[in-house]
Amino acid sequence: MPTASLVVGLTLVLVVSLVCGVGLGATGMGWGQVLRLMWAGLSGGSLGTDDAGAYTVVWEIRFPRVVLAGVVGAGLAAVGVGVQALVRNALADPFVLGISSGAAVGANAVILFGALAGLGVWALSFSAFVSALAATFIVYAVARSPLGLSPLRLVLTGTALAYGFQAITTVMVFGAERGEAARAAMMWLLGSLGGATWPKVPPAAMTVLAGWLWLRLRAGALDALSMGDETAAALGVPPDRLRRELFVVTAAVTGTVVAVSGAIGFVGLMVPHLVRMLVGASHTRVLAVAPLAGAVLLVWADVLSRVLLAPTELPVGVVTAALGVPTFLLLMRRGGHALTGR
Repeated sequence: MPTASLVVGLTLVLVVSLVCGVGLGATGMGWGQVLRLMWAGLSGGSLGTDDAGAYTVVWEIRFPRVVLAGVVGAGLAAVGVGVQALVRNALADPFVLGISSGAAVGANAVILFGALAGLGVWALSFSAFVSALAATFIVYAVARSPLGLSPLRLVLTGTALAYGFQAITTVMVFGAERGEAARAAMMWLLGSLGGATWPKVPPAAMTVLAGWLWLRLRAGALDALSMGDETAAALGVPPDRLRRELFVVTAAVTGTVVAVSGAIGFVGLMVPHLVRMLVGASHTRVLAVAPLAGAVLLVWADVLSRVLLAPTELPVGVVTAALGVPTFLLLMRRGGHALTGR
């Protein structure tokens, strides 16, 4: 399909999805009221006292949540493309390197034991991000060898350390004295956008944008890397240096989005596959479409997490898994060679 048409169409779909995400929820509102309150927040217009409660729900709770869902979905989809190029494995996703499991250790230290309480509302995000970077350093240090940074060593090291980080997290959850804190920890581990606030949006958006721009600028090099190290070197692309740069960029973006949303699976795994089915394998085209598709997907997954069992909220990671598993199995049945390369 023409890439430009897909970009325009998905942009319009994303705008409509954001509005629908604000309007849908346990608290029912008319669409006219939702649009009026959104415009008042965007333009700084005045409202009557009767609208104070509804305005708080729309502007302070739902709007930052759907915007953050779009940012996180775009980041996970873009970094999914990068990780699959990094390890040359179509079945890889942003969590294969163990970064999200490392972030979970820091996040649960805050949720369960009140670590870094002096940072207030930023304690969770800061702790998750720092522990994600620490996990990145450990994976890199262990996977690196005198011969360079090979895809197989990265995958094996990331997978092994991910299990280790998960074991630490499990011990922390079982050792917590507060039942509600353990429930909050499990929500975060399964992915949740319930803690979204406006101050969390700009840092996540800037990191995702910077990571996406770097990937777009290196799209040609990613095409060469996907054909193998020897081919990439013959085309003038140093595979080891590019792989190190990719590792840093994907770790930074993954750590940032996991810090604000928890561990949300499926998006980084499946969206790149679905986009390649539409636009082909060129990273220039895939990276133009995948972030928009990921943003739309996660906005609607978050809406479903809020309305399916309202007023109880499901972890958004449960919804993405419920959507992803049958989709993945269907793709494997209909075109397994496209996913496995065989």
